[in-house]
Amino acid sequence: MGALLHDDEESPFIAVNEEGRSPYVLICEHAARLMPRRLGTLGLSDADLNSHIAWDIGAEKVARLLSRLMDAPLLLQRYSRLAYDCNRPPESPGAIPEVSELTAIPGNRKLPAEDRLARAREIYRPFHDGVSLVLDRRAAAGRQALIVSIHSFTPVYKGKPRSVELGILHDRDTALSAKLIKSFPNIDARLNEPYGPKDGVLHTLNMHGFARGLQHAMIEIRNDLVATERGQDEWAQRLSVPLIQAATT
Repeated sequence: MGALLHDDEESPFIAVNEEGRSPYVLICEHAARLMPRRLGTLGLSDADLNSHIAWDIGAEKVARLLSRLMDAPLLLQRYSRLAYDCNRPPESPGAIPEVSELTAIPGNRKLPAEDRLARAREIYRPFHDGVSLVLDRRAAAGRQALIVSIHSFTPVYKGKPRSVELGILHDRDTALSAKLIKSFPNIDARLNEPYGPKDGVLHTLNMHGFARGLQHAMIEIRNDLVATERGQDEWAQRLSVPLIQAATT
């Protein structure tokens, strides 16, 4: 394939408010559904490319609002996870899925090794290198860093409804998630639901948080709750206070 991204296409790594004063560094790996032009539509319909299989609906807007409310850096990756899922390592079958939920992805089937390498080299590596550099700069300046990634999930998965509204996910480090889960008494909030470590969804946090000894957690919001501007604003407000409190206890 050669190069994947044209020179005029968006960078896989976007830093918003990098010098923010908050101890938090927010990450949103599935912020949008952009597709590299060379990949076309991957053989999918517009409906598929607008659905949750292509991106985390509402997550970018919630993350941007949180960034402003908390004065926190926000690190975004806006290419569709169907092109490359930056929350998966290159060796994971889910990094370039051939099937997402119940939908076959024709443009991802039987990819040559050089095409898989191009996607990892031009989307995955620049994004994670950017995250590493931001954290390296904070470490060099002696600044605290707590990492929180912002995601959303579909209310119906493979035909099964999900009643959980908010998931707080962790792997080996439970310090931050244990504090956050106590902060939502009127919400159906659960630890490690609707996903957990067994699903391979903690790659980014293990790579940048656990490996550095930094407290971290993943926040998953059911996407019907953040599909509108009103919902996005409500959830950003709802999350900001517990996050701020958790950083000081």
